[in-house]
Amino acid sequence: MTLGAVLQSDVTAVADAASAVWVLVVSFLIFFMQPGFALLEAGQVRAKNAGNVVMKNMTDWSLGVLVYYALGAAVAALAGYVTTPSAEYGAEIAYTVASVFAYVTTPTAWVGWLFGAVFAMTAATIVSGAVAERMSYSAYVFYVIALVAVIYPVMQGFAWGGNGLLSSSGYLGQLIGAGYKDFAGATVVHALGGIAGLTAAYMVGPRKGRFDEQGNPRPIPGHSMLFAVIGTLFLAFGWYAFNVGTQGVFLQDGSFAGAELGRVALNTTLAMGAGMVASTLVTSYWEGKPDPLFGANGLLAGLVAITGACAHVTWVGGIALGVIGGAQTPLVYRWVVDSLGVDDVCGVFAVHGSAGFVGTLLIPFFDVAGFSVAQLVMQITGVLVIGTWTVLTTMAVLLVADELFGLRVSDEDELTGLDRVEHGIAAYPEFGERESGVGEVATDGGTGTEEVATDGGTREPDAVSATGTDAERADPPADTGGDDA
Repeated sequence: MTLGAVLQSDVTAVADAASAVWVLVVSFLIFFMQPGFALLEAGQVRAKNAGNVVMKNMTDWSLGVLVYYALGAAVAALAGYVTTPSAEYGAEIAYTVASVFAYVTTPTAWVGWLFGAVFAMTAATIVSGAVAERMSYSAYVFYVIALVAVIYPVMQGFAWGGNGLLSSSGYLGQLIGAGYKDFAGATVVHALGGIAGLTAAYMVGPRKGRFDEQGNPRPIPGHSMLFAVIGTLFLAFGWYAFNVGTQGVFLQDGSFAGAELGRVALNTTLAMGAGMVASTLVTSYWEGKPDPLFGANGLLAGLVAITGACAHVTWVGGIALGVIGGAQTPLVYRWVVDSLGVDDVCGVFAVHGSAGFVGTLLIPFFDVAGFSVAQLVMQITGVLVIGTWTVLTTMAVLLVADELFGLRVSDEDELTGLDRVEHGIAAYPEFGERESGVGEVATDGGTGTEEVATDGGTREPDAVSATGTDAERADPPADTGGDDA
């Protein structure tokens, strides 16, 4: 098409075409978060389980998109329809199988489907970091199918799409007088994944040797701090598409939507930086030294906290939510491990769960539209609905998975490592002779005599730092935990 033809064409059609390309591009960039998740999680597990972690990440995406196309998107549409008074749509709306599956045979709906799919895959991927190193692959696959087919889509339908239980036109929205604000999924995506991960980690149980006989936590360092931090930065890059891309269009009524895009981009950036700085300050005060892994976790928690609020709050709110999200990360992680006794390997609840809930709850206090009691009530209601639904459905699905497959591998298989047991491979084959079944922490929950080294060999425990290096330390390694993004 010539330039003259473009100029003579309908302006609305050009704007729609540009917006469709915009949505496609940001969807591709959100997909780039998948290698970020893979690196982040792989770096925080031992070498003998790195292959299993990346296999689960590939499964999240590959199996997840198929399930979301076959069922998940339709469940989301149905959940929105049935929880909104029919008068909002008129008599022509029929809750039929054909209507909720219309996207399958409607080419113009496929771009929107892809955008929804990359969000669904993000929710699914979060869970794997919480249950790493001991959950069986079969049980994990079963849970991923359930999460992408039903658990996440129902909440998507409740909160997004202009209708649904929590929207201003839904049953609860009409009752309270406000619609739930969660712009890009701080709770619908991240907190859902975080609380699902916490629930799953509790039900699967801790790794052998994670707690001693008195219930005190013992550190099990991951094999690569470098992988974890690089994965964090990949995720931060993809997060710009996650948040800014949710704006959907960059043209509104023929004008450039610069203010709207700018607000989302600015708040995302400020919260990211504030989260990392706040978490680092907390760990520096608490432990006497800045912790790189908690710095990475805080950066991600700041992003999670602002994800639902980035289009709604002032720049002051962006910084405040980032600070709160980052500062709470090490505190909540320690609470999960020390008080609850849950082995959340990558700290997904502290980073995705609590940060998402807090960031969404505080939107009314920094809202550019001003404070509203009704909005605050709706935010509290939405958090309760999403949290309750996720816990109950996760427990139900995992109970079924336990009966069908068994939730976790045997003690012997855990000792050997999931790479060999589940997949018959080793992520680091050059260390295979030393990796197989030796150098494990004590399986009886005692103190043991050896700690797993970063290369799959064995070393004395005091020779292994919290980041898995060879640096000598006078004290045992700090239990810094980790994160899945």
